[in-house]
Amino acid sequence: MSPVTVQLQRAVVLHGPKDLRLEERPSWPPQYNHAQVAVQSTGLCGSDLHYYLEGRNGDFALQAPLVLGHESAGVVTAVGPGVKNLAVGQRVAIEAGIMCKVCNYCQAGRYNLCKGMRFASSAKTFPHLDGTLQDRMNHPAHVIHPLPDNCSFEQAALAEPLSVLIHAARRANLASGQRVLVFGVGTIGILACALANAYGASRVVAIDINKARLNFAKSHGFASQTYCLPMVDKAKTTDEQLRRAKDNVSTALSKFNEPEGFDLVFECTGAEPCIQMSIHAAVTGGKVMLVGMGSRNVMLPLSAAALREVDIQGSFRYANTYPEALKLLGSGKLRNVEKLITHRIPLEDTARAFELLAQGKDEDGNMVIKIVIGPSS
Repeated sequence: MSPVTVQLQRAVVLHGPKDLRLEERPSWPPQYNHAQVAVQSTGLCGSDLHYYLEGRNGDFALQAPLVLGHESAGVVTAVGPGVKNLAVGQRVAIEAGIMCKVCNYCQAGRYNLCKGMRFASSAKTFPHLDGTLQDRMNHPAHVIHPLPDNCSFEQAALAEPLSVLIHAARRANLASGQRVLVFGVGTIGILACALANAYGASRVVAIDINKARLNFAKSHGFASQTYCLPMVDKAKTTDEQLRRAKDNVSTALSKFNEPEGFDLVFECTGAEPCIQMSIHAAVTGGKVMLVGMGSRNVMLPLSAAALREVDIQGSFRYANTYPEALKLLGSGKLRNVEKLITHRIPLEDTARAFELLAQGKDEDGNMVIKIVIGPSS
């Protein structure tokens, strides 16, 4: 019997905090209803960084070596039996979550809430499901999405974070003519600004503590006006913290010449002071959409929301958003969105990419926002 030749591929594997190894692994053919994708671009995000630095993301700790990465696009290299919606050579985006498809949430179209969800690059479930920082990846065909002709691999890697905002915008009923305020101008906050503009918001402004990022948001047209919060010592009491939040946002609203507040506030930081400010920043009858994940337990000025009928909504991941995200990314309606990608790094240098992401600046002092990992240069 002649030996079977097993093709090898590279994968970047996390074994513990800052223990990232480039390994060779077998490349197996895709199974039933799966396709194999040669990964061309993977964006690094905050959850990836938490795993890299701490070996965990919140409650989800590594229990075994894990391949990170979940913001990806590539080319189909093989299809398994039963796959009819994909073909070899097709350019695609990979939706990282695999839902059960049978629970009440999945049946209702809210599969982001599926209790049996397995998410590539997350340690929530065990055995872990490896992510996209590898040469090739086998994945269920029903969560692999064809790219529009005018959508690049790099743009398609932004479909995952953009999906977070599309889902949040749907829940908040973002509509043309609304005035929108965004807290935080990292990748998610800037995409919130871009999406609000694409949906026809009459005004989009942003607040952050990072002046350089605010300048980036304004200079590239994501926000028409920005406000940089002053850096102050931590409040000693809860009452002082709540008073500061109200005072700080009142100053910002005056600067924006919107003393009554904004129709919709996207809170993209997860920081307790910003969540508190967001409630005061919404107009009477307005909405606060909580997108950022950070502080576990937050003291809120609930009476300021209840007495003014300010709706506070939460949003988790996304469901049924990828087609719209990819269409938007290829349409040109998200003006300058490709400027978010500040650094491009080959797979074998992924550890350096994580260090840059942690520092926020590169060796030349340039700001780091979104890093995309690609094949070898």
